[in-house]
Amino acid sequence: MSIKLVVPCLMLLAAAAAPARAAEPAPAEAPRGAIRPVGFPEAIQAPGEQLVTALHAEGAQIYECKTAADGKLTWSFREPIATLLENSKTVGRHYAGPNWEYQDGSAVTGKVAGTAPGETENDIPWLKLDVAARRGNGLLSDVTTVQRVLTHGGKLAGACDKAGEFRSAPYSADYIFLKKS
Repeated sequence: MSIKLVVPCLMLLAAAAAPARAAEPAPAEAPRGAIRPVGFPEAIQAPGEQLVTALHAEGAQIYECKTAADGKLTWSFREPIATLLENSKTVGRHYAGPNWEYQDGSAVTGKVAGTAPGETENDIPWLKLDVAARRGNGLLSDVTTVQRVLTHGGKLAGACDKAGEFRSAPYSADYIFLKKS
């Protein structure tokens, strides 16, 4: 397991186990176990929500060459394709929608509610997504918010020369699944 994944996971576990000791003081009305990630941009925070699970993803962002409003060809994001991992074992998949599907058959579809820049110009943005739909019963059944953080890669560089052409850009990210308290 990479240090890039270990540190945020430890932060999340510490926040869930001992919210009173979090770096940001919790308001009196905050429920026990509420996640208060330190260092997450305000636009993607989910105050008062509790951790369901955190999964690492490895995959690709798929782009399609399309004609923009100005008549020029440009790469347009089409969909993600990624494997969801827990302790280096495949436990689910992430795909167009955006959808996250866990091995127990539970799944959620998200809608972007907030964005923050990735750490470098080559990294796709960090996101906060509200759950718009649920399927199946299992781990993801009660999830209300998904955060995409610690992104690496995923942005496509280079010219777009032929409409309808597809390209992929490898990426990794951590997805944090939260529920209302």
